[in-house]
Amino acid sequence: MSTLNLNKVLIVDDSKLIHQMYRLVLMRYKGCALLDAMNGLEALDFLSRENGIDLILLDINMPVMNGVQFMEKLKKDNLYRHIPIVVISTEGKEEDTIRAMKLGAWGYIVKPFKSEALYELLEKVITKKSSALMETGTRR
Repeated sequence: MSTLNLNKVLIVDDSKLIHQMYRLVLMRYKGCALLDAMNGLEALDFLSRENGIDLILLDINMPVMNGVQFMEKLKKDNLYRHIPIVVISTEGKEEDTIRAMKLGAWGYIVKPFKSEALYELLEKVITKKSSALMETGTRR
């Protein structure tokens, strides 16, 4: 069980089944609020209305606005570019991973995946974010 904070997570994926799977993994984080968006445009709408999002779980292949387009927009916005993004996608080529990391992803997992792999990556991301906040003396 994590002792690190994860208060609000935005899940961005066009599959309701994937949303349910992420919810099962995130149950380990007691009190974590989960927000659901079915594409990048819905996710941008959530970001404009919701404060304090700690993490974004993002698919690449989605209708309306895909994950790459979403990350490109976020990277340009000083209000949101600090939010850690973990990309979870069926796109498993090395160039896909490199592109996502260049756009600001903190981690990348290829579907299908084991829930333990996601949990381990989330722990690394939370620890990294916590360390970064300690170094800057900032609490978000």
